[in-house]
Amino acid sequence: MFDPKFFSLIVFIISYLLFVFLPNFRMHTVLTGAFLLIITGTILPIEAFYSINWNVMGMFVGMLMVSDVFMQSKAPSYLAEIIANKAKSVSWAMIFLCVLTGFISVFIENVATILIVAPIAISLSKKLNFNPIKMMIAIAITSNLHGIATLIGDPTSMLLGGFTGMTFNDFFFFMGRPGIFWAVQASALASFVFLYFIFRKHKENVIFLCEEKVKSWMPTIMLCLLIVLLSLSSFLLFIPQAGTLCLIFGLLSLFWAKIVDNSPVFEGIKKLDWETTFFLIGVFILVGGLTSAGWITSLAVFLSSVIGDNALLGYLTIVISSVFLSAFVENVPYFLAMLPVVTSLSENMTVNPYLFFFGLLLGASIGGNVTPIGASANIAACGLLKKEGRQVSFLEFVKIGLPFTLIATTVSALFVWIIWR
Repeated sequence: MFDPKFFSLIVFIISYLLFVFLPNFRMHTVLTGAFLLIITGTILPIEAFYSINWNVMGMFVGMLMVSDVFMQSKAPSYLAEIIANKAKSVSWAMIFLCVLTGFISVFIENVATILIVAPIAISLSKKLNFNPIKMMIAIAITSNLHGIATLIGDPTSMLLGGFTGMTFNDFFFFMGRPGIFWAVQASALASFVFLYFIFRKHKENVIFLCEEKVKSWMPTIMLCLLIVLLSLSSFLLFIPQAGTLCLIFGLLSLFWAKIVDNSPVFEGIKKLDWETTFFLIGVFILVGGLTSAGWITSLAVFLSSVIGDNALLGYLTIVISSVFLSAFVENVPYFLAMLPVVTSLSENMTVNPYLFFFGLLLGASIGGNVTPIGASANIAACGLLKKEGRQVSFLEFVKIGLPFTLIATTVSALFVWIIWR
């Protein structure tokens, strides 16, 4: 006899396993799973539609458009070259590029950040004749760390904002307390010390000729204006919600590219990361199926019975398990599935839910830095190195990614516990 409750769980588990073993087909997998839930009546079409957080989707697609035009303007590459030239040695040039990566990732999606900074890193390595693998790994993991600092830097941050109603400013200060942004900065300071330890042997002087010329500063101005409006949206009611605002600026960016470079607007839309976009939509529906079937509530009740009333044990369980799982599997479906679980868990334990929300965000996002398959930015960085004839081994990545993750997670998790317990 067909049981919708167990069918939703089976579809989710099989989809998750296929994410791990067939990562190149993750969009096809998740859309197939979502389609099966709908045609079997496990989730009604109207329920599937409303299970998708369209505000998050607007933020994601809008920022993809803004990022693409910003990258084409050559402004970030130009700034990266200037920073590299100001360094006294290769080791400091590496650190400065990581700092720039972190700054860009606060506002731009991680893979786009890699595409912006990586060419500068590879060019620097060629001119100074050193292996770029360590630097590229450092850029990837720095991007992943800083992406969660703001509402628009990473899909997981967007998901948290969409689920809880947090605004752009709430990531800085929330309920009268320092927000997740400051936890990330604290962990960044500690992790940069580790990165300098990794790079310390590169004492060569930097001789780096600036070659990039900015096509137009307008995309940079538009990005800054978007950030300002997002920060003001908490106080000014006439400003649209974040998803709508990002879409508006995304379309304006594409039309600007049409005017300046005669780039077809349709082509700009066509080359966006639609695979990840539809992947997110499918995951929303899969998780919606779990929620409507009651699995989220059941898992929360089980965790409550195991953890009891110990808030510290609950917090550590969420952080540590999230780091471990995200090191090997896609963090978006895990994070999205765990958000309602964490809500129910905090209610059962009468704990401030944001303690668990922030712990989940840190663990699920930073944990992806452990392995080369743990985050899209890592895969992108390794792919660019492969094009340059540099193969990154699994162990080679872990040697840098694991200690970086342990340091960053420990510092940020401790910060959140002290502030939000």
